[in-house]
Amino acid sequence: MTLRALQETAVRYFLEVVKTGSVKEAALKLNVAPSAVSRQVARLERELDTLLFDRHARGMVPNAAGELLAAHAKRAQQDIERVANDIAGLRGLRSGHVRVASTEGFAFDFIPTLIARFRRKHEGIRFHLEVGAPADISRMVRDGEADVGITLSAAPEPGIEIVLRHPSPVLAVMAKDHPLALQRQLSLRQVVAYPLGLPQEDSSIRRLLDASCTRQGLRYAQAMSSNHANALLSFAAAGGGSIAFYGALSMRTLLQSKALVAIALKDREMNERHLEVETMAGRSLPDAGKAFVRYLVEAVKAT
Repeated sequence: MTLRALQETAVRYFLEVVKTGSVKEAALKLNVAPSAVSRQVARLERELDTLLFDRHARGMVPNAAGELLAAHAKRAQQDIERVANDIAGLRGLRSGHVRVASTEGFAFDFIPTLIARFRRKHEGIRFHLEVGAPADISRMVRDGEADVGITLSAAPEPGIEIVLRHPSPVLAVMAKDHPLALQRQLSLRQVVAYPLGLPQEDSSIRRLLDASCTRQGLRYAQAMSSNHANALLSFAAAGGGSIAFYGALSMRTLLQSKALVAIALKDREMNERHLEVETMAGRSLPDAGKAFVRYLVEAVKAT
C-alpha cells in the first residue's frame, strides 16, 4: 500500500461523496464531472487496497474502512484550520472564519444581527451561516462542518458539548388588533378557539402543542400549515383572528416594529423548550470562534 492517494484532491472528493452519498451529487457540489469524482475514489481504493463504500442503488455508504478514513480526513482538515487560525490569532482578532449552524428561527433575525454587531468590533472575521433542521445542527457540529451550533434541545448527542442551555418558551403570536392581544398571559384553552397557523408535525412547536392539547383534551382548528416559520408569522400578522407560535429570540425585530404581539402561555409543555449552543466535544476552537461563542452566550443570557 502507498500513501500517494492521500492527497488533498482525492480526499476532498472522497469526503464529498461521504457527505452527499452520491458521486453525482458530490460532482455537482465540487463543480466537476462525475467521472473525475469516480476516478479519485477508485484511486483511493486501489492504493489503499480496500473498498471504502458499500454501493447501493440509492447511493454510496462508507463501510468501516471508509468511516475510518473519513474520521482521519476530517481531523486533518480541522488541524489545518486550527493552525491557520492560530497563526491569524497572533495578529489578534483581525482575521478568521467562523462557521455557524442554526435552525431556521434563529437564522431569520437573531444570528445575522448578532454577527453584524460582532463584526463592528472585529470586521476582519468572516462568517458562514448554514441553516438546517434541529437534528442536522448537532451532526454538523460533531462532524466538524460547523464551529458552533444554535438549536433547540433534543436528546443528548455523543461528541457534543453544550456550552449553554437556555429557556426558549413557545409564545402565542398574533396581530396587534387581535381580540387576545392585550392579555399578559394566555392558556391554550383560550388560544385554540381561534384559527391556527402551524409548522409541520415533526417540529418542536407542533410536538409540544399536540402533547399539551392531548393532556388537556383540547382540539384546535389548523387554518394553515407551512415548513417556513416566517410564512406563519406573516399569516398571523395579516389578521383575521389567526394565531401562530414562535420563540421571542426568533422574532425580536418584528416585535420591536409592533407589527405583531407575542404572549406567554401558561401551559407546562409550552415552557419546556430550550435553546442550546453547541460545540464539538474535546475540540479547541480558533480564537475567532471562541470569541464569537462567548459573544453569543452573553447575548442569549441578556434576553
